[in-house]
Amino acid sequence: MHLLSARQRSIKTNLFALIAITFITIAPLSSASADDSSKNATVQSAQKQDKTLLEKFNEKMLGLLFFDISGGSIVVDQVDRAGNPIKDDNGEIKKKTVEVPFLVMFLLAGGIFFTFWHRWINIRLFRHAIDVVKGKFDKDGDHGEISHFRALTSALSATVGLGNIAGVAIAVQTGGPGAVFWMIITAIFGMSSKFNSCTLAQMYRQVNPDGSISGGPMYYLDLGLRNKGKLLGYLGKILAVLYALMIMGGSIGGGNMFQANQTTEAFMSTFNLAPGSEMIIGLIMAFFVAIVILGGIKRIGLATSRIVPFMCGVYVLASIIVIIVNIHLLPQSLKLIFTQAFSKNAFFGGIMGVMVKGITRAAFSNEAGLGSAAIAHAAAKTNEPVREGVVAMLGPFIDTIIICVMTAMVVITTGVWNDPTLADVHGNVGVSITTVAFATVMPWFPYVLTVSIALFAYSTMISWCYYGERGWIYLLDHFNGIGLKTVNVFRIAFVVAVVFGAIKPLKEVLTFTDIMVLSLAFPNIIGGIILAPEVRKLVLDYWGRLKSGQMKPAD
Repeated sequence: MHLLSARQRSIKTNLFALIAITFITIAPLSSASADDSSKNATVQSAQKQDKTLLEKFNEKMLGLLFFDISGGSIVVDQVDRAGNPIKDDNGEIKKKTVEVPFLVMFLLAGGIFFTFWHRWINIRLFRHAIDVVKGKFDKDGDHGEISHFRALTSALSATVGLGNIAGVAIAVQTGGPGAVFWMIITAIFGMSSKFNSCTLAQMYRQVNPDGSISGGPMYYLDLGLRNKGKLLGYLGKILAVLYALMIMGGSIGGGNMFQANQTTEAFMSTFNLAPGSEMIIGLIMAFFVAIVILGGIKRIGLATSRIVPFMCGVYVLASIIVIIVNIHLLPQSLKLIFTQAFSKNAFFGGIMGVMVKGITRAAFSNEAGLGSAAIAHAAAKTNEPVREGVVAMLGPFIDTIIICVMTAMVVITTGVWNDPTLADVHGNVGVSITTVAFATVMPWFPYVLTVSIALFAYSTMISWCYYGERGWIYLLDHFNGIGLKTVNVFRIAFVVAVVFGAIKPLKEVLTFTDIMVLSLAFPNIIGGIILAPEVRKLVLDYWGRLKSGQMKPAD
């Protein structure tokens, strides 16, 4: 009987890991009650008759993505902020179920796997990643379109946005300060997910006839799995096509119209603009988006390399000022973060409730595991795929551990996170919480925050257009290679969508596109685990050359 080769053993190990992760995230901790479903069946069927086809689809998909893997087994008493039990008309203490969303745990499980598989590369090569971003290892002969730094800022511009301002505030308000601890933990594991996908993107990137580069999950899913045999080749093609379709839809909706809509609302409310101004704001945004995206990744990289450091710098500086003013409350705030991370406080859903809030915010903030950032990093100038992978893993660190934590510290040290009056604010509650927090120290800052929102949204739009157009190119190249020739069609549609997003919320359409973005996790993590042995082989070689001194910084 022949022994399995090292490659076969690696593939089998990773397929087993994939099955294990899926089982861990899908298998309920206890069986859900069938009685609850039957009780509500009649009411739900009546409601569905009044819903559109798109609404029904959204509900089904959200049910698949966010179903409670605990099966409703985590139940806590309902209490008010003071810890007093909330009772019903019969004097019984009300109960609430703490849900553990499938997708959130799937993303976390993937990050944990990649972290251990690559032997904590997120820690081992962290300092080296900073040196690479500084350009210490750049060489004139490296192939690509943009520098490591511009690839990083392009990817960051797609993730640093409204979620860092509003989403974090909501996570702290609903999950308590302890959620921040779990945000940090999740981001650390997420760094490894991003490393794996961005290294693969460099390994399987394609050079177009005009010299531009296309890469990302749709390419390494297709080309990478094709090398694993006929069956996996078919799977890779299916996953790649699905990914390309979803990245296109996600770029138009969540990466475009949602950003335009939120920016318009922020300007309308902050500056008390007259009705009808939405169209003007939309046209202005569309113009500035167009002049950048029509120039491709080089112009996008140039724009983001200036916008991202500036907007992050302004936001972090303002946050530091607020924290310094409340420096006497900093020790107490830090204590709250660590003690409430493991608190049994029922108001926040106990330990599991706090954990879920933190993990959710981190996963959705830095997009680690979705593979979208790999599209930008594929264009970086380097002949070392691992080198760009280590640069990419700085994304979750900057996005979550720096920007998101800054927002969290502002709302915690100022005490607004625990203000019951803000819990009832209608509209964009998260932005309201953050705005109030900054205004306690700088009354004029809401105006600066509104401009920051616009910059965050703008940078997100130009990067997500690039993501979407790479999906377009991949799909259309299957038809006599017309992807690159017709890419301007997608760009024009993207610009037009900016105006639509500004003047009309299109709630159900945006929900649909958000679902498409979140669904990117499945093909990306599945393919990433199967291809992880190839990445590890490169990592071992790169690490060996780095430690032996063969790999020296450029002069």
